[in-house]
Amino acid sequence: MAQTISFSSDYTRNAHPQILKRLLDMGMEQNVGYGTDDICKSAADKIKAACGCPDAEVFFLVGGTQTNQTVIDMLLKPYEGVVAAQTGHIAAHEAGAIEFSGHKVLTVPAMGEETDTDRFGSNVGKMSAKDLRTYVEGFFADGNHEHMVFPGAVYISHPTEYGTLYTKKELQDISAVCREFDLPLFLDGARLGYGLMSKRTDVTLKDIAELTDVFYIGGTKVGAMFGEAVVFTKGGKPKHHIPVVKQHGALLAKGWLLGVQFDTLFTDDLYFDISKNAIDMAEILKERLKEKNYEFFLDSPTNQQFIIVSDEKLSQIGDKVGYSFWEKYDDTHTVIRLATDWATTRENIDILMEFL
Repeated sequence: MAQTISFSSDYTRNAHPQILKRLLDMGMEQNVGYGTDDICKSAADKIKAACGCPDAEVFFLVGGTQTNQTVIDMLLKPYEGVVAAQTGHIAAHEAGAIEFSGHKVLTVPAMGEETDTDRFGSNVGKMSAKDLRTYVEGFFADGNHEHMVFPGAVYISHPTEYGTLYTKKELQDISAVCREFDLPLFLDGARLGYGLMSKRTDVTLKDIAELTDVFYIGGTKVGAMFGEAVVFTKGGKPKHHIPVVKQHGALLAKGWLLGVQFDTLFTDDLYFDISKNAIDMAEILKERLKEKNYEFFLDSPTNQQFIIVSDEKLSQIGDKVGYSFWEKYDDTHTVIRLATDWATTRENIDILMEFL
């Protein structure tokens, strides 16, 4: 039986109509390959302007896991690993993609794991600068560290796996530790638009460009058919990045298909406008869930909302509502995730609530 409504993720739709129209309008147009075309250059210029970083280097990849694996491999020497929170996407949900490329994910505790009360705050899933410093200092204080995997870069995501957000001060503190130990800071922005448009953030795109060495702007989850825009902010991109991309099977011959999507998204603030829609709809969804007395697993300020539902209720809605299993809460309850997206409507929420 087909599902009636899906809130399972933010990548279940095709693409924004303006993107589809522009692709259609291109018709039989020809372009040079591998992202060397004028459309990709235009998209990169618009992204650099939005970041306030005219000297940044921008290129485009197809998907999030591919991007994380490729960029991290670019940053690391063969004997180095990448530091991430235990709940970080590359540590928990990428099937060992980083390790498959020959680099270990070196984990530090995620904030909110120590006490039950923290779980319901807004810090769940984040890395703290204190824990990062403790890890790096401990590594170099170990007399055997020459026989160990060196920390070579730091990975965070914004939003985190739990939809929580770093504050500007937290990013500044992490960035400062990275500078002190000469560790490039890489920010996974698969859902970056939703983080930037949250009503409870003080972080801007320009802040991210200033405080990181490389980050990516997610398109797959924010209006594009597919695609992520990688931004090296401080000249750290390999001199010849295409061979590295190609070694990862990540070089799209028809690179202009990525360029046209980001060129469209970064025209007239479309990326930010449609990201705001997801946040507005998430706020409405939260209020509707509260009205029905659903218990929230944590306090997420973005488009991902986590609620605790009885297994009996899930058995009733399973064939009608698309949701993401998150984890078991206890013997009779499950944590599920409901995600709004750039195209979610009030009508979508009305249908969902009929079943919940």
